[in-house]
Amino acid sequence: MTKSNLPQAYRHPYEFAPQFRKSVAYFSMEFAIDQALKIYSGGLGFLAGSHMRSAFELKQNVIGIGMLWKYGYYDQTRKTDNAMDVLFREKIYGFLEDTGIKFTIEVHHTPVWVKAYYLDPKHFNTVPMFFLTTDIDENDWLARSISLRLYDSISSAKVAQCMILGLGGAKLLDELNYEPEVYHLNEAHAVSAAFHLYQKYGSADAVRKRMVFTTHTPEEAGNDKHDITQLNVMSFFGQVPLEKVREITGIDDNVFNHSLAALRLSRKANGVSKLHGEVSRHMWGSYSNIPEITHVTNAQNLRYWADPELENARKKSDVKAIAERKKSLKATLFKTVADQCGKLFDPNVLTIIWARRFAGYKRPDLLVQDHERFHQLMNNEKYPIQFIWAGKPYPSDEGATHTFNSLVYLSHLHKNMAVLTGYELALSKLLKDGSDVWLNTPVVTREASGTSGMTAAMNAGINFSTFDGWICEFAEHQKNAFIVPVVQPGLSPEERDASDRNHFFDQLENVILPMYYEKPDEWNALTLQSMNDVNGFFNSNRMATEYYEKMY
Repeated sequence: MTKSNLPQAYRHPYEFAPQFRKSVAYFSMEFAIDQALKIYSGGLGFLAGSHMRSAFELKQNVIGIGMLWKYGYYDQTRKTDNAMDVLFREKIYGFLEDTGIKFTIEVHHTPVWVKAYYLDPKHFNTVPMFFLTTDIDENDWLARSISLRLYDSISSAKVAQCMILGLGGAKLLDELNYEPEVYHLNEAHAVSAAFHLYQKYGSADAVRKRMVFTTHTPEEAGNDKHDITQLNVMSFFGQVPLEKVREITGIDDNVFNHSLAALRLSRKANGVSKLHGEVSRHMWGSYSNIPEITHVTNAQNLRYWADPELENARKKSDVKAIAERKKSLKATLFKTVADQCGKLFDPNVLTIIWARRFAGYKRPDLLVQDHERFHQLMNNEKYPIQFIWAGKPYPSDEGATHTFNSLVYLSHLHKNMAVLTGYELALSKLLKDGSDVWLNTPVVTREASGTSGMTAAMNAGINFSTFDGWICEFAEHQKNAFIVPVVQPGLSPEERDASDRNHFFDQLENVILPMYYEKPDEWNALTLQSMNDVNGFFNSNRMATEYYEKMY
């Protein structure tokens, strides 16, 4: 008999909808819930935050379990020469409630105290959520430091963070005397929870009965791996002996692949787009004892992201109202451009935005690599254009930081180019509202899903993208988006980038700019079609429903 009720103080503020009564604990390393709660880095967090909002809207029996990062991810600031700087600043949240729950888990055979805080659904319209921290007086400095920075760059510290989320999150549920029917791991960070469940229930089958796994990583090399003996020394497997760990995970060498273990200890798994589901089945197909891998395409929460005036105009198919509201929203965004960059942008000029995590495969600087063609584009008097870049690299990713800074320095040469810092929920919302065109340049098959273009489309921004991730399920070229054709196989990375870059420029110069300035009726019709199509399928209420139907 499972204990299916949370303590009274933490219960959902609604009766569960009949189809969503099964109890689920959703584990994620990051959640982007509100600008005021800075415990996320990027897409994984944005996705998890929208999921928690939709679960609340749909009256689902879901709770969220995450980490309370004292310094968040980092604050993105500027040095004196405008290059990017990284600031770790203590965050204090008066709206989180101390549950009074404290317990220990072993890290490196040393007891580490873990404390739980509670986020009441009334604050941000989410399901009940719990956040774990080790930054308490009972711990020494090393133990306290585990929950300081999201995705610590030191390998052993990152492992310890995963242990607090997994082992600690599972133990928190025991402390609450709560046994959810489903443990949903959003990425493999919390896979150590499986070993707590193994200790508790005594068999791998009992773990699989309860656990499901969502993978967001489209490349085998991108999945976390550690030396299994190092993990054992760090007490990663709780009280489960190493021989038993090998037996239940099927890992007989010394490389512990976190995602592989999560797959083998789950009854079902999913990729995060149709294409990513296919990629994942191919990627893991040669391994034994892999469960069914389906897909649930990522989505974002319409109620949180969509501008109410734009949404109202969309429902009425009022393209004139959409166009007018769009100019007003651009003007609001451009105040931030002026504040950060000292440039006055024009709401009447086509504005293209590239904004997401800075990473090599996302190719933020793809267009500027052709200096001559980019210069001509930026100085086209017949069809003026404005470009904005924003996004956070991992703080220790020197290559991505260099790319960010090179764009900053290039922007000094163009009064119609801006690079913004502080890409968090609030700035993301401003950029989605203010984009005419949302530029997306990943190397094809490298983007598992991507979601930033969804929220841009909800706010009348047109996606201009390579054919990858969620775009494959959404885009119809020149009907609701502009798509760059997939390059022929066998090209070198340089040839592939050159081919993609030329296609982006050709479409910009020959299709997008002329349509925006000379065929506004066509542009407005395409915008409306994009808004209707994204809202039809890419609202996270559909996604949260599909998790119950396909996974739970």
